[in-house]
Amino acid sequence: MIELSKKISTIVGKTNAEYGLIKEGDRVLVGFSGGKDSLTLIHALNRIKKVAPFNFDFKAVTVTYGMGEQVQFLSNHCAEHGIEHEIIDTQIFELAGEKIRKNSSFCSFFSRMRRGYIYTAAQEQGYNKIALGHHLDDAMESFFMNFFYNGTMRTMPPKYTAENGLEVIRPLIFCRERQLRAFADSNEINVIGDEACPGLRFDVKMPHARASTKDLLAKLEEENPKIFVSMKAAFSNIQLSTFFYKENEEIIESIEEDNIV
Repeated sequence: MIELSKKISTIVGKTNAEYGLIKEGDRVLVGFSGGKDSLTLIHALNRIKKVAPFNFDFKAVTVTYGMGEQVQFLSNHCAEHGIEHEIIDTQIFELAGEKIRKNSSFCSFFSRMRRGYIYTAAQEQGYNKIALGHHLDDAMESFFMNFFYNGTMRTMPPKYTAENGLEVIRPLIFCRERQLRAFADSNEINVIGDEACPGLRFDVKMPHARASTKDLLAKLEEENPKIFVSMKAAFSNIQLSTFFYKENEEIIESIEEDNIV
């Protein structure tokens, strides 16, 4: 029997209540890669479905790249726990060979293509929301990567509305990565890791920004164990008037209209 920690359950429950991620009648399609994050997500949603005072449906969907991945065990795992699951087979890997040039970045390409298949499946099957397994460490890393490398201050919100009208939600956004790893380890669940990364089969430059940022945050947390708590608070305490904008009113309007991915 799968045991979801009280800590994770509480965090997900509070996040859902505060941001209204899942409501009565919602149909949620969950991006399920088989990694520790998405595994935790499907079990967290399964628990909510059993105890919440409202009704909603969800289904896990796994997008393959066409590399001969063996993912049937994910369907078996979902069936064992009463979770609906679908495998969407694609030829993303073959297409990437034509589109990605040597020494070019590939993460955004695979992510964009995979997300496109999930969006299409949601729209065709009548789902109104997409759930992703991003956690607090992802949000912090995204913030610093944008800050250091792109000259922007943006991160991952608990929810946003995509251009196609689907609402994207992140129920685990306030969980720490180590909590999700502990969930998989304590339940002895077989997870898919970096070995499934399609980029490892290409002659491309492996991304270093995220690894460097993760190392930086680890060092900062060693010096200040409360840094993630402080940054989480800061993300909801943004004082725009202190930044270098000529017209604060214009930037506030721009931010409200911009759906950050």
